[in-house]
Amino acid sequence: MPTVTVYLVRHASAGVRNDADPHDDDRPLDPDGLLQAAQLADWLRHEPVRRIVTSPFLRCRQTVEPLAAALGLTVEVDGRLAESTRVDDSWGLLAELAGTPGANGSGGAAVVLCSHGDVIPDLVRRAQGRGMLVPGKSGCAKGSVWILQHWDGEAFATGVYTPVRPPA
Repeated sequence: MPTVTVYLVRHASAGVRNDADPHDDDRPLDPDGLLQAAQLADWLRHEPVRRIVTSPFLRCRQTVEPLAAALGLTVEVDGRLAESTRVDDSWGLLAELAGTPGANGSGGAAVVLCSHGDVIPDLVRRAQGRGMLVPGKSGCAKGSVWILQHWDGEAFATGVYTPVRPPA
């Protein structure tokens, strides 16, 4: 089975949540978030990314759009990455993409998934529960990335947390 790396991205900084606002899904990135999105694109444009899939929320789409533009890819929107999604649903998408070599090109390909601070920790816990080794620190800061590698059809062997550099 070809190796597929999954970059699990938490959306970049988007200001302060207003729980009273029914349109929070339309909250855009703030200036720091725009810088984080550019930094993400500068980093991952050098990786063999074949697909970019994101939550439908604006802040997630804006986080990965610079990367998609740099790679000439179309951003795919999938509700299984939206806030408050059941872990079984988001895990199903993650497993589907990690195990789809035909969609990822030959050997060493990667996919990028962009989601939220309530979805990503659930996915990481599920992966750890299935035996994924996490050397070093864990977290889920805005703009951070989890690099999940060595999918065997059921689990990832390793997951590495990469916090984003703070804006200057």
